[in-house]
Amino acid sequence: MNNWILEYFGMDGANEGLREALCTLGNGQIATRGAAEESFADGIHYPGTYLAGGYNRLKSEVSGKVIENEDLVNWPNWLCLTFKVEDDDNWFDLSQKKVLFYKQKLDIKHGLLIREMRFSDNKDRETSIISTRFVSMNDQHMAAIRWEFKAINWSGNIVIRTSLDGNIKNEGVKRYQKLNNEHLNIIDLGQFEKDNIYLLVQTNQSRIYMAQASSCQVFQDNEKVNFQYEIDKIKGKISQNIYLNVTQAKETIIEKTVAIYSSKDMAISEPLVEAKNSISKSETFNDLKKKHQYSWNVLWDRFDFYFSDPGNTILLLHLHIFHLLQTCSPHTIGKDVGVPARGLHGEAYRGHIFWDELFIFPLLNFLLPDLTQSLLKYRFHRLDAAKRLAIKEGLQGAMYPWQSGSNGREESQVLHLNPNSGKWGPDNTYLQRHVNLAIAYNIWQYYEVTGNIPFMKVYGAEMLLEISKFFSSICTWNSHKERYEILKVVGPDEFHTSYPDSEEPGINNNAYTNYMASWLFTKAIKILKLIGNARRAELLQKLDLNEKTISKWDEISHKLFIPFMENGIIAQFEGYEKLKEFDWNGYRKKYKNIQRLDRILNAENDSVNNYKASKQADVLMLFYLFSSEELVESFGKLGYDFTPNHIPNNINYYIPRTSDGSTLSRIVRSWVEARSKREHSWYFFHEALMSDFKDVQGGTTAEGIHLGSMASTVDIIQRCYTGLVTRNDVLWLNPSFPKEIDSMDLTLYYRGLWLKIFFRPNECKIEASDGALQPITIGFKDEKILLKPGDTIIIPIHR
Repeated sequence: MNNWILEYFGMDGANEGLREALCTLGNGQIATRGAAEESFADGIHYPGTYLAGGYNRLKSEVSGKVIENEDLVNWPNWLCLTFKVEDDDNWFDLSQKKVLFYKQKLDIKHGLLIREMRFSDNKDRETSIISTRFVSMNDQHMAAIRWEFKAINWSGNIVIRTSLDGNIKNEGVKRYQKLNNEHLNIIDLGQFEKDNIYLLVQTNQSRIYMAQASSCQVFQDNEKVNFQYEIDKIKGKISQNIYLNVTQAKETIIEKTVAIYSSKDMAISEPLVEAKNSISKSETFNDLKKKHQYSWNVLWDRFDFYFSDPGNTILLLHLHIFHLLQTCSPHTIGKDVGVPARGLHGEAYRGHIFWDELFIFPLLNFLLPDLTQSLLKYRFHRLDAAKRLAIKEGLQGAMYPWQSGSNGREESQVLHLNPNSGKWGPDNTYLQRHVNLAIAYNIWQYYEVTGNIPFMKVYGAEMLLEISKFFSSICTWNSHKERYEILKVVGPDEFHTSYPDSEEPGINNNAYTNYMASWLFTKAIKILKLIGNARRAELLQKLDLNEKTISKWDEISHKLFIPFMENGIIAQFEGYEKLKEFDWNGYRKKYKNIQRLDRILNAENDSVNNYKASKQADVLMLFYLFSSEELVESFGKLGYDFTPNHIPNNINYYIPRTSDGSTLSRIVRSWVEARSKREHSWYFFHEALMSDFKDVQGGTTAEGIHLGSMASTVDIIQRCYTGLVTRNDVLWLNPSFPKEIDSMDLTLYYRGLWLKIFFRPNECKIEASDGALQPITIGFKDEKILLKPGDTIIIPIHR
């Protein structure tokens, strides 16, 4: 099996949306779905081009209320390339032809989408087209398409039409289609330098400009053709019709090159000027492709890995890395953008940024830490907005939103449509204050891997302290329990947004939230020591903090309430034990897929709030984020008797009570069972690996990939099975591979050193690069080993 090629054979209208999402091409600046060049939004195909940070807001009336939503905009379609034979009134539509052969191939290693097709029309004229396209990873503004056109058994005149189409709406998610979706105004379109075309649009609220400029070249017999053409302008779409004569069995090459600029770009004059200039100076298709492929090779030198591959595991891991790097890449560094949970691959979740960073950044920390740093700055630049959100709620510090977009306001919907019942209802998921804890965790993990004190001084520490102020302000003292509490929140589970029969939103003392808050206060106090006295004094004054406040944080970190049930089982939240058990077998038999149990019960006029049933990992998140050593230490600090033996008991309790309604849930299940039940871990790893590839959630991947799940499947290989943990300035390794993996090779970056790590059945070899000023410390079991730049160590291991 080729571990770099994803292939589809034949046409499959029912799954075309899935193919388009999985065959998206991008470079961290723009991404374009893998729709056919000749296609348009017709219920089967859905061309989409998305810009990092390219948001716009529109108001709609829903259930008698006017609501405003911010969306990641579908920008003009630059793909448009089609043809017709001179005596045919209809432009090329493969669904109207007799298809003799069709193959679609995604070349993951080189970032190419290739379609090979052979078909005949109603006059038995047989034609073949090989289409190759890319979105340049070398030049973030360039994209190109090449058609190899051959008339197999006929000769005659054809018209090639290349277009830039600004008549685009956001129509990629069915449940949003009753909302206003026209985001673009056409500003200008036309031709320049004789035979090139351009289009300029602007969003109607955020006032972002995008310019696209395009050139088309034709070659026959290895010679450039000076063709005749005409320009069409129809309703926001500019087309160039090129008139050609084709000869039987001879190849005609059509090359379309496009430059795309926006007003969000840095170091430009004006988008249209830049786009036109780029096209005027553009290189050939092959030269652009060569540089594009080189840039991908550089990335794969960092991100690739090796292990003994059972089946298509490595292929799918390559696919996941590919889509991660198309969403955020070296081109993202320095831009004011975050990581959309569904990538730049569609319009699901409106392109918003959630807590999914928690599952993405660990991979980037070890392979492209400058990118993590840039993405963390997205949060820093919205720190003031988070502080305003806290003030609005009568709280202190920074309260980051559950859903974030352009400026950091809360983008969560007030109302949510249940597709099962067709009813609109309140959406209380905005109460997931744990998103702030995810941001804090990401900051700390970035520091643990990089040791980047300057970043912590300027950015990280201030965010950690403001988030700590927020959690201090929502902690209340319960004199009966002699503990601090956090009330009226929603945990990672998302199902439980209130208590049974209660009209008050939120639940009390979510164990995950409370534990993480205790962890947060501990790290906030530690960071004040790491950044030095001068910066400490500056921040204490700027944030209106004093030693009394810091002492209170320390007190709260020791006295937060964690609810427990019998036998050391952590209660998901206070009162969880009073909920009814759910009939899992009965509902699986009745509905088959019960991942979205909340919608099923709502349609039955019942509520998931009544049951011990979770959408995704909640308590289990603790065992995903922290090692057993860390958990025992932290629970001990809180005054709770928690031992490593309690961990499998908690895992065994919550796994059968989880519906896995989120792709992230399988990630956590695989991770937490890696030590005790390796065969279960490998099974759930493969379930997660297949989530988007097989679209296990029934149509959602067509609306956008699940980037957190994709990145964290790779992280299971990188950190989980290798036992990789960063703690107290030591890089710890404790491999525990499933039987399917015999050996593994990884590349990692840690504290200024690139490491090549080779795991074999009986040993682990680590080679350190030159260049770092300081050695690092490697930990294995109870041993610590100093590794100097340029040195190699070999550690015996036993399975």
